[in-house]
Amino acid sequence: MKVKISRLIGGSILTLASVIAMPAFAQDAAAPEAQDAASAEDDRDDDIVVTGSLVARPNNVSVSPILSVSEELVQQSGQINLESALSQLPGFTPAGNAGTGGQGGGGRATLNLRGLGSNRNLVLLDGRRLPISDISGNVDINIIPESIVGNIDVITGGASAIYGSDAMSGVVNFKTDRYFDGVRADMQIGNSFRGDYLTFNASLALGGKFGGDRGRFMAAFSYATRDPLSGADRDVFADKVPSSFIGTGAFVPDALNLPSQAALSGIFTRYGINNTINRTLNLGFNNDGTLFVQTGALNYKGPTSGAYAVVGGNVRMPVGPQLQILNGFERKSAYAKAEYDLTGDITGYLQFLYVDTTVTTESGGSLTQFAPFTTIPVTNPFIPADLRTLLASRTNAAAPFRWSARYIGVPDKGWFENYNVQQYVGGLKGTITGDWKFDAFVAYDESVHDQQNFNAVLKSRVQTLLNAADGGNSICAGGFNPFGINNALSLSDACRSYITATITNTERLTQTQAQAQLNGPLFNLPAGPVQLALLGGYRKNTYRYDPSPDLVSNNIESVVGANPARGDISVREFAAQIDVPLLKDTPFFQELGVGAAYRYSDYDPSGGVSSYEFDARWRPFDPLLIRGSYQRAVRAPNIGELFAPVTGTQLAIGTPPVAIGDPCDVRSTARTGPNGTQVRALCLAQGIPAAAVDAYQFATTATGGNIEGNPNLTPENADTYNVGAVFNPGFSSPWLSGLSLSVDYYNIKIRNVISTINGLTVLSKCYNLDGSNPSYANSNEFCQLIQRDPTGSLIAISQPYLNLGALDTDGIDVQLGWSLKLADAGIASGSGRIYANTAVSWLNRYLVQTLAGQAAQDFAGTSTPGRPLPTWKALTTVGYDSDVMGVGVRWRYQGSQEDISSVTTPNAAQVGVPAYHLFDLFGTIDVTETAQFRWGVTNLFDRDIPFVASSQNGTDPGTYDVVGRSFYVGVRLNF
Repeated sequence: MKVKISRLIGGSILTLASVIAMPAFAQDAAAPEAQDAASAEDDRDDDIVVTGSLVARPNNVSVSPILSVSEELVQQSGQINLESALSQLPGFTPAGNAGTGGQGGGGRATLNLRGLGSNRNLVLLDGRRLPISDISGNVDINIIPESIVGNIDVITGGASAIYGSDAMSGVVNFKTDRYFDGVRADMQIGNSFRGDYLTFNASLALGGKFGGDRGRFMAAFSYATRDPLSGADRDVFADKVPSSFIGTGAFVPDALNLPSQAALSGIFTRYGINNTINRTLNLGFNNDGTLFVQTGALNYKGPTSGAYAVVGGNVRMPVGPQLQILNGFERKSAYAKAEYDLTGDITGYLQFLYVDTTVTTESGGSLTQFAPFTTIPVTNPFIPADLRTLLASRTNAAAPFRWSARYIGVPDKGWFENYNVQQYVGGLKGTITGDWKFDAFVAYDESVHDQQNFNAVLKSRVQTLLNAADGGNSICAGGFNPFGINNALSLSDACRSYITATITNTERLTQTQAQAQLNGPLFNLPAGPVQLALLGGYRKNTYRYDPSPDLVSNNIESVVGANPARGDISVREFAAQIDVPLLKDTPFFQELGVGAAYRYSDYDPSGGVSSYEFDARWRPFDPLLIRGSYQRAVRAPNIGELFAPVTGTQLAIGTPPVAIGDPCDVRSTARTGPNGTQVRALCLAQGIPAAAVDAYQFATTATGGNIEGNPNLTPENADTYNVGAVFNPGFSSPWLSGLSLSVDYYNIKIRNVISTINGLTVLSKCYNLDGSNPSYANSNEFCQLIQRDPTGSLIAISQPYLNLGALDTDGIDVQLGWSLKLADAGIASGSGRIYANTAVSWLNRYLVQTLAGQAAQDFAGTSTPGRPLPTWKALTTVGYDSDVMGVGVRWRYQGSQEDISSVTTPNAAQVGVPAYHLFDLFGTIDVTETAQFRWGVTNLFDRDIPFVASSQNGTDPGTYDVVGRSFYVGVRLNF
């Protein structure tokens, strides 16, 4: 169906920002003359239309900025996932991405408006809540088959009073296609120009009538798949994440039981090396049984290419090539809805959604070791002679020793994440009397997430082999010899099977909803009817997590342990909204109206909260609409924030000095800077032994982060302001008749913010990198969140959920659109037109106050993985279309950004990210009246991936295009 937009009535920033053979965006509602006739015929009088308001306002205009995105936008993007298309738009910040949520993260895809968090915007399907996908209440956008989506309404301002908790930054409402008669088939295939990122999706939709035209039904089935993309396939990742854990294996000295200097010097003198070697440094194992110093690469005889490298004079294993940068993906879905006119005024309806999604990930053929560490007894028969001499020189010569390595003899560690989602909806809608309408429904949904970790290394089994007198040969053929690359790679199949297992974890979430809405006019005023909407509802969410016993006991290498979890929350709500038209068709007041909304929500266990909204709209003359609103939004804590048990995560801190790392590391800017003496004293106070502190290095790029719920949390609240204007002059000249402009200012202030404390922030504040601990006291509240083992090594950073400080952000969204019908301008005959549209977002502030009373930090214009906050972001499209074909070019722009360290650690600021430009080419051809062909090339000029210093991977795959130049072709058939 083609939709032509000649007039915008209620718009905001992102309207018309991307178009192909037809506009992809629509502002609020098109003028009556621009609506498609077939669509108008399908509208039913008993529908309560959700357009950013519970009441039907004059001309269907919303006082909140609304972006309406058509299905063509998804097709133009060349993506098979909705979040990948939407995240290109100004106003959205990339959040969880289906392609980047690997290593057991589930591959979930979420949406994030204004960078305020994916749990602060509400995601709906036809105005109803979708199944939640995790303990934090997020909705996985993967579960929405794009084949059923007609268009998407995005409210880019707070809407908590109208839609309920979670709508602090806005609402994304996916609208399914209207009922139709016939069959529609669609297929699309795409790939990178390098041939390594194949994508495919196909769908079939059926629609018709039954029961003497009293009933209507629609069913849709779809399938989508995408190949994974490995870091080895992109040169930019070849040297990324140079880990200190290496396949040769290494001896890790105990600062309290060091080998003698004489023994160490004697061994290396025999190698021809007369340097004085620090006794606290790790010593690696060459294949010939000799030792080498990992820091400095002294006597290193191993490889220096491929999986191994000498970086800065140190022996490292770059992990970037081993990772799946973008995950493999497969989705099967079925959707059906039907309605039947029970009487002339009452219609019953049913809806069913089923989605089976699988995401696969690999994190390489080598695994990092996490605490608690395995140890090697001095009785192990595989210990090389030189190491045995060194061990004997220790004060406690019989003590076992710690080792570090990567399990390069074990197959790739892989994750298999399967989501099975079902939702059932049943309801009644219709007319009670006159113009009063109602809609009541009940719904139940469940999401079951089965997670399997293949080739997981079991610490207990490794320890058994290391402790065995014969090195484990009596347990599995050859035993386990971790000394040197060749020995590590010669691990037998029997030993691989013995030390590895498939680990299974399951989480189950359910949601029960019941809601009734009543909508109609109270009475008439000279300017029109006063409209009232009433809503009452109940919702309950439950969560259950059953991890593997090996995960609970922290028995899996490179995975932080987790505990079983149970929890539920419920809410009873009442909401009311009123709209009052004050003036109409008078001088300077073509239209003037005000409105208000109120919602009371009683949460178990958080208690009762109230949210409210006031708005006004003024049209001084027909082409200009001025509107504004104020909202007090409230968000109650979710299940995870309230009840999550201590759950381990991997916290990337990087390697100093290019990243913050462990500030006690002698390579860190904290130790080498002007306050290095005070930092050293703090490190000693935290337990790093005096014998080790001046040579201490943290062995890897990540540590543990322990997240924990807090049942004493209170709701957070926000004040949201929106002021905007939409100008559609309607000039008589054909060159200007297609001109439109909208400008909107937003201001969102969130208080009592519920959040964990970012691990990097904890390190920055404890070690006074941002001035938070000028006395360098270990009693500092942030220092108390840092956990170290007896050797001083960083084990974990506690990250409990707390009611912290505040988030403040404001900015301006501008959209400018223009089109010209060539026939009207006398240039050509026919239906052809040219168009140009641009949407620009300007971020003024993004203030974060970690704790109440502390100074706020402004992150506007900074880059951090997963939350880029450029000052400027824009999407611009120019093109030509007609009744039979269309072609266009899209320009995606993101302004330059400073690295997040410029705010968190200004004395150690890293290089920022330059401005980022991508260009896409796309087009359509109507082959016949029933067949349309489409094509596109994304990242037309194969733009390189920018370097992101604060990312351990060196870039941000969720934000920037790591695929490179790619193409897609598709066809749609209607019967």
